[in-house]
Amino acid sequence: MHGMPFHHPAPPRMRGRALPWILAAIAIAASAWWCLAPQTIPAAVRGALPASPKAIPEVYKWKDDKGRVQYTSTPPTDRPYETLRYDPNMNVVPSVVPPASQP
Repeated sequence: MHGMPFHHPAPPRMRGRALPWILAAIAIAASAWWCLAPQTIPAAVRGALPASPKAIPEVYKWKDDKGRVQYTSTPPTDRPYETLRYDPNMNVVPSVVPPASQP
């Protein structure tokens, strides 16, 4: 038994302090995941969460030198623009299976 180190368990009051830190770390990681990569969250979970800012990207509307309206993902630096929210699910028609014809 000489060569084996003796392990001292943490005092009970120290063990109770780790739980809030672990929960806080999990909450921070989940928040980062929701904000930075919402499309990778499983669909069942994603449906129960509010929309992430990354889930509805911003689109910028502005006019070029010839007066034509432009839509881009980055705002122009030299002219006024309007910030729009683009919902990728808007105007999406789900596939519908027609009813079976009856003889």
